[in-house]
Amino acid sequence: MMSLFSALGRKGLFLFDPETAHGLSIAALKTGLVPACPAKADPRLAQTVAGLAFPNPLGMAAGYDKNAEVPEALLRLGFGFTEIGTVTPRAQAGNPKPRIFRLIEDDAVINRLGFNNEGHAAALQRLKACKRDALIGVNIGANKDSEDRIADYVAGIRTFYDVARYFTANISSPNTPGLRDLQAKESLHALLSAVLAARAEEQARSGRAVPVFLKIAPDLTEEGLDDIAEVALAHPLDGLIVSNTTLSRDGLRDTRQAGESGGLSGKPLFEKSTIALAKMRRRVGETLPIIGVGGVSSAETAAEKIRAGANLVQLYSCMVYAGPTLPGEIVTGLSRICDREQIGSIAALRGTRTAHWADRAL
Repeated sequence: MMSLFSALGRKGLFLFDPETAHGLSIAALKTGLVPACPAKADPRLAQTVAGLAFPNPLGMAAGYDKNAEVPEALLRLGFGFTEIGTVTPRAQAGNPKPRIFRLIEDDAVINRLGFNNEGHAAALQRLKACKRDALIGVNIGANKDSEDRIADYVAGIRTFYDVARYFTANISSPNTPGLRDLQAKESLHALLSAVLAARAEEQARSGRAVPVFLKIAPDLTEEGLDDIAEVALAHPLDGLIVSNTTLSRDGLRDTRQAGESGGLSGKPLFEKSTIALAKMRRRVGETLPIIGVGGVSSAETAAEKIRAGANLVQLYSCMVYAGPTLPGEIVTGLSRICDREQIGSIAALRGTRTAHWADRAL
């Protein structure tokens, strides 16, 4: 149940337009107005994925802390890890405002931000000030007007290699024209070849291995999933993130806001993204890590992502509606699920319902 603090915070923030409210929430985390509220540590929730030790499987997805302003404050809310960005080499304003829309009846959000961020240099300076053991991933992307998008991703690897705990190559935002074209087979092969070659060079220089994940869309066809799985398995990629926002508007109650262009996230994305996750798990086998994203709003939905095949899960939009206590509540709830299921690790749930989800239509 939402705490009184969260309920009052939501009521106040919803007096503002969504982008202003987002800025106010960042400011509240910066100043300490939002108190730390982590869940009790539970060794049953700890996971080692891609060589990294996660205290629990719940992370904050990219998109909230675009400029690395509050990563450590987010970790104090109970997240096991957090992901900053998407960051591009050069600062860019993104798409014209208004560009974020609340679909309150659906607990959903539509955004067409367009990778608005302050650029590599600003994020790098902030990350240098963070604790070295903080589990902070860096989500990298390309500038809208870039003449060489693959070079932008390579620049992200080189710029942040000494401060990132992991990287996410985001090729699945629907709000940068042509970006999702990088999911096509030949383009993806070229991207991963360049990015992972840069990672190998940086690893040789630093003596430190930093995992690289690939974030994909939920709107892929079966053939598109086949191609991504084939290319991913042909490269030393460390994992997949499934998925980004969707262009689908199926089943929405708020028909007025549903007409806005952009990517849809929040509760309505849960089913579509979980189907895509399970289908990808079936394609890549059990070894390649997958982070499940989309519509995670409770311990039960987080656990269902794991049952569908996820190693870890992330959320963002559902916190808009549930408030800053949500991560701690989910982590506590996952411990209760371990009690209920009488399992020694939350990982015991993984894949137990992959077939249930993978056999459903996209």
